[in-house]
Amino acid sequence: MSSLKALSAMIDALNERIGRGVAWLTLLMVLMQFFVVIFRYVFSVSFIPLQESIWYLHGMIFMLGAGYTLLHNEHVRVDVFYRDAKPKTKALIDILGSLIYLIPICILIFVYSYGYVSNSWAVFEGSTETNGLHLKFLLKTVIWIFCLLMALQGVSMAIKGFLYRHDQGTHYDDLAEDEFLTEEYKAELAEGDHLS
Repeated sequence: MSSLKALSAMIDALNERIGRGVAWLTLLMVLMQFFVVIFRYVFSVSFIPLQESIWYLHGMIFMLGAGYTLLHNEHVRVDVFYRDAKPKTKALIDILGSLIYLIPICILIFVYSYGYVSNSWAVFEGSTETNGLHLKFLLKTVIWIFCLLMALQGVSMAIKGFLYRHDQGTHYDDLAEDEFLTEEYKAELAEGDHLS
């Protein structure tokens, strides 16, 4: 069990570091967009590589930050059952969701994007603009990195759920702070009836 905890902690630390690093790309993207607008509308000068780099950064922020977002449970979800579920039920939903949906979908995305990314690397695909960035093959590689980070975070979620269901983890114990819980469930949490 301790090796599972260690694996989960390593995956979480990886996505935490990558997510914090990618967050700085947002500031860079905003500054670049500011300069593009100033150059274009004040000085009537257009820099295509600068404009394309904004697209690249935008894609990288979302694709590389997805694992970080999942780590912090901030992805948009339809909480029909999950919101009011008991912690052990939430752990089971996370286990099944990771193993049945998340990880297989990441594998499918990787498999179906393999030719797309490989072909791009084969010709070192670049911009359609003559003086644009000739790094499209690198941008497409982010698809594979996305699949890897999301699948790893799915493994970490499944491990946390497994450990909690076997009374070895505490990942689901801080649920009383959820602002979206119903009042009756908050009362159950206060009484301790939620641990069944």
